[in-house]
Amino acid sequence: MIIDLQRFVASERPHWTELERILSKLEAEPNQQMTLEQLQRFHRLYERAAADLARITTFSSEPETRRYLETLVARAYSEIHETRERPRRLQPLKWLFHELPRTFRRHIRAFWLSLGITLAGCAFGGLAIAFDPDSKSVLMPFPHLQGDPADRVAEEEQATDDRLAGGKTSFSAYLMTHNTRVSIFALALGMTWGVGTMILLFYNGVILGAVAVDYIRAGQTKFLLGWLMPHGVVEIPAILIAGQAGLVLAFALVGWGRRVPLAARLREVSRDIVTLIFGVALLLVWAGLVEAFLSQYHEPVVPYAAKIAFGTVELILLCLFLARSGASESKRNGEAP
Repeated sequence: MIIDLQRFVASERPHWTELERILSKLEAEPNQQMTLEQLQRFHRLYERAAADLARITTFSSEPETRRYLETLVARAYSEIHETRERPRRLQPLKWLFHELPRTFRRHIRAFWLSLGITLAGCAFGGLAIAFDPDSKSVLMPFPHLQGDPADRVAEEEQATDDRLAGGKTSFSAYLMTHNTRVSIFALALGMTWGVGTMILLFYNGVILGAVAVDYIRAGQTKFLLGWLMPHGVVEIPAILIAGQAGLVLAFALVGWGRRVPLAARLREVSRDIVTLIFGVALLLVWAGLVEAFLSQYHEPVVPYAAKIAFGTVELILLCLFLARSGASESKRNGEAP
């Protein structure tokens, strides 16, 4: 029985901290080899933490300390009884078709929040253009979007020369690097506890909504879909996933009342954040190629129906990939899909 709870916690905490430090090192470097003395020390610390947890469970006045010990003991138990083979080499196909979509689904709530913020921005931008067409100069930062959509469509469709002749590769490279910088910025703004990420997502939504309503009001819906869908159905989800990664980082910083220290919370999500942002980069590479080699060509060069169909197929495949890829392996391992 514990007579003085505060003294007990003060005397045992250094051992808990040492165990947590060892666990953090093991999680950061899963392939490291421990000496026999280190293994014995690790096991003694685990047994001591488990005994402390059993002793402190009867004290309802220390729920936070109990939860902290439960997490610590569970992590140590997992390391001691780990039986899965640790990967020792890079497996890009397994990462792409299993790790990436499973990581996306594991943080699906952050994605829905990212999507909701962007849709709110779309609604704001669309309503602003609908009720105040003169706000176009403020909402749309790109010069080629400032004019009348009908005039631009007529100019695009009458063009007979290939404006990107000899420059498609450089143009696609520019699109890839620019959009990747924006995505990394959306992730990095998660360090503002998510405020910066949400502002960036909302602003992107404002531009998208304003452009869409401007072209629809001008009767150029078919051109809009044929122009945006081939690359947009990949590029826009990529930006949303970058926002998702930024929000995951923000959630780890905030903690939501968790007793786990900040450093441990960041370690928990670091691998997932890196996975998501690398996935974003791959999606943006594809989007940049499609935008340079297909999206910029309109009727009569490329029929709008063909471009819309191509974008629809891309969207279906991307949704299936994110929703189902790797699900069968998760079921075999007894994990959530």
